[in-house]
Amino acid sequence: MKSVLLIDDDIELGELLKEYLSMEGFELTAVHDGESGLQQALSGDYSLVLLDVMLPKKNGFEVLRELRQKSSIPVIMLTARGESVDRVLGLEHGADDYIPKPYHHHELMARIKALFRRIEMSAEEPGSTSTELKVGELALNPATRTATRSGEELPLTGAEFGVLQCLMENVGDLVDKDSLSMAALGRQLMAYDRSIDMHVSNLRKKLGKRDDDSDWIKTVRSRGYMLVRV
Repeated sequence: MKSVLLIDDDIELGELLKEYLSMEGFELTAVHDGESGLQQALSGDYSLVLLDVMLPKKNGFEVLRELRQKSSIPVIMLTARGESVDRVLGLEHGADDYIPKPYHHHELMARIKALFRRIEMSAEEPGSTSTELKVGELALNPATRTATRSGEELPLTGAEFGVLQCLMENVGDLVDKDSLSMAALGRQLMAYDRSIDMHVSNLRKKLGKRDDDSDWIKTVRSRGYMLVRV
């Protein structure tokens, strides 16, 4: 069974999700405050975290910020419907994906399965797992899921790694947002979904500028992104 950690102060929701996810083959552990949730998330016992924004003791953004200093475990943020600021902040702090509350259980299940599908796809890619990708001083190793610039490891989330790998595999070519979403999140992009834009924005910050002060990633308006050849 894949283990999922829910950090949400809604105890009744935790019980309902525990029962629902168990029917889908997942084991859910529910924690109801931010401090306990962070400790559990850092334990290494879980494959995925569902993280609410509004929490006692430590809010979801604080939990995510501290979690990302030590772990790249996939995180789905649970945000209030209509609160686009929460979604942007969650993605900026390193969430892989988000889902607005209230949500239907099958919608959440689809997001969970999509992220696990992305993880499994990246682990099973026969052509890429043994082949290191290089573009200038950028190097990416799919087998170890590490990326470096000039030998220094980049602290990427799983989604950011998926975006970078897809761009490096198609260096010099335009990659549409749907392809990047499948590589990063294991799902097609939804309408008005800015997840990929935010992951690319975070990735740009971590890559920094090239030696000629230009960007590594070029935006092709309304179409997608391109990793520029060196």
